[in-house]
Amino acid sequence: MVDVLLTHSYHLCYDRKQVHKMQPYPPLGTLYAAALLRQRGFTVALFDSMLEPPEQGFAEAVARTRPKVIAIYEDNFNFLSKMCLSRMREVAFAMLEGARSCGSKIVVNGSDATDHVLEYLERGADYVLLGEAEWTLLELTESLMSRSGRDAKQIAGLAYWDRRNDSLARTPARPLMRNLDLLPCPARDLVDIERYRNAWKQAHGFFSLNLVASRGCPYRCNWCAKPIYGDSFHARSPESVAEEMRQLREEFGAEHLWFADDLFGIQNRWVEEFAGKVEQRRAALPFKMQSRVDLMREETVAALARAGCTEVWMGVESGSQKILDAMEKGIRVEQIADARENLRQNGIRACFFLQFGYPGETWGDIQETIQLVRDTRPDDIGVSVSYPLPGTRFHERVREQLGKKTNWEDSDDLSMMFKGAYTSEFYRALRDALHAEVESWNERRTWAYSVRDRSRPYADDASACVPALWRTVEQLEMTCRNHDATQLPVLVCSAAD
Repeated sequence: MVDVLLTHSYHLCYDRKQVHKMQPYPPLGTLYAAALLRQRGFTVALFDSMLEPPEQGFAEAVARTRPKVIAIYEDNFNFLSKMCLSRMREVAFAMLEGARSCGSKIVVNGSDATDHVLEYLERGADYVLLGEAEWTLLELTESLMSRSGRDAKQIAGLAYWDRRNDSLARTPARPLMRNLDLLPCPARDLVDIERYRNAWKQAHGFFSLNLVASRGCPYRCNWCAKPIYGDSFHARSPESVAEEMRQLREEFGAEHLWFADDLFGIQNRWVEEFAGKVEQRRAALPFKMQSRVDLMREETVAALARAGCTEVWMGVESGSQKILDAMEKGIRVEQIADARENLRQNGIRACFFLQFGYPGETWGDIQETIQLVRDTRPDDIGVSVSYPLPGTRFHERVREQLGKKTNWEDSDDLSMMFKGAYTSEFYRALRDALHAEVESWNERRTWAYSVRDRSRPYADDASACVPALWRTVEQLEMTCRNHDATQLPVLVCSAAD
């Protein structure tokens, strides 16, 4: 019997695009929560279903461990969890229903649970942990196991069903942590690291692990949901991050790292100090990270290269200044080319996140984005359509247009969920054409840590597919302009043929 069984509800096997990519990472947020519980004397087990279907395995883990508390605690550093994919919600509900009969108290935490508190409580959760939740989970566990003498109603950051008043109750919000170094290192020993290593080695020939140097993002793009950290930003000490890099290399055999921060390198001074600490420990490993184009200044990029950075993903979103301003992105188009060149000069791959379909975007705006990509020639791109999530100004703007489908099924869905200028079929064709063109530039280049998206039909010979894919885009664009949306399903098929 254990005190707490932790699990999560992002499962690679239910996300077809990510299965093809095969870049699995341990559930970092879940492992932070496990480490804190264990540090405070609780016995902890983990059911990690990242690499296996959860249905049978979760039931077996519950029967084997007989936990007093079950925590479905999401990895809030995983952007796929933040997307609140409907397939993963279904799995979470199934896990809740399966756990009801075991007598354990059941708690959940994550972006989706925060946005849909009542649904999770109705499906069997006793408590929803709101916001940053490691300390909330610890205090609640102490209360449930009669170690603290505190009632749950006295614990900040909780939602639960008040049966006495037959109503939803919420306790006051919990302040965010300022000193992240107070948390112990993630409990990676609870994970079957060899399974992750084997998956990476077989798919890519190297082994990558994840870590974070900070939490949150202070920028206020109006489409970006922040149910966990809001607009705050707190960073760990550069020394602690460099030391964790050394541990991941020497103790776990990592050959590559992914910094899963929302934004890495906000403060140039921090990055400079971080690079120095990495060099002192000889801890440098090739790593990839996410940032903004306006943060990729010459001195920052040079320091990142010293620390081992080999790939930066930037939220470029659009080549149209009109759309960037509408998104309240806070960048200028010309900064995109500057960032790309700074990264190129330091031997770092520059990769763009692009977003199509934002309200007001025209064919002319889309063409500006295409031309930006052709002019700057990024090393890779990720293409999405605008995705309305609760709590954003963008969601409020399009809420009346939303139908029954308010989340993607999986990360390759790429469905328009509000009335945009074009159809989902058009944007999928645009994604494929733009991906293929970028891939065609890079076909003859090899790089040890690049990962080809094997789900794409053009993966083996991108250049041969490019003209036909762009013809499809142009045909669909004309179809969308010239016909009502009700006619599109038939016309799309004929255009694609």
